[in-house]
Amino acid sequence: MRLILLGPPGAGKGTQAQRIVEKHGIPQLSTGDMLRAAVAAQTDVGRRAKEVMDAGQLVSDDIVNAIVSERIDAPDCARGFILDGYPRTLAQADAVDAMLRGKGQSLDVAIELVVDDSAMVGRILRRAEEAHAAGQPVRKDDNADVYADRLRAYYKSTAPLTGYYYAKGKLKSVDGMADMDAVTAEIEKVLAAL
Repeated sequence: MRLILLGPPGAGKGTQAQRIVEKHGIPQLSTGDMLRAAVAAQTDVGRRAKEVMDAGQLVSDDIVNAIVSERIDAPDCARGFILDGYPRTLAQADAVDAMLRGKGQSLDVAIELVVDDSAMVGRILRRAEEAHAAGQPVRKDDNADVYADRLRAYYKSTAPLTGYYYAKGKLKSVDGMADMDAVTAEIEKVLAAL
């Protein structure tokens, strides 16, 4: 099972990805984690990424694509994986399709967590209040101004992926505003139908 979770910041993608990992035993592939691992392992692509990052530049799509491709070849991905934070753009989505096709694979489903943007601000602020009350660190992005910036970036670059995967017949939408367990149950229905 090869899938991607889509939705704006704070929609619950991370929480739902962890639940899928626990239930299905497939890894959640975070581009940030993969980049750090490739740099630490000093792979060829990891060394290229390190040079770019040491120069204070953003890692190019070519390097990220190579790191994702390398990671997908790992034995723990044989049964599938969840892409986390990638693809973020239409160009990256095309690259994922080409990469998987080259491996004789394809993405099984893109699950969109549909949420109400204005309600999401309240959810983000509650998450910050709960973390503070529990004596846990509050995420830097858990404030209304930062969230608004992240939301604009999401709609500009990543939101078009819903249309991309819809056109390919891969998109399934789930009500991300429902109770966390209800969202998980809906996602499981989607995965069971694969």
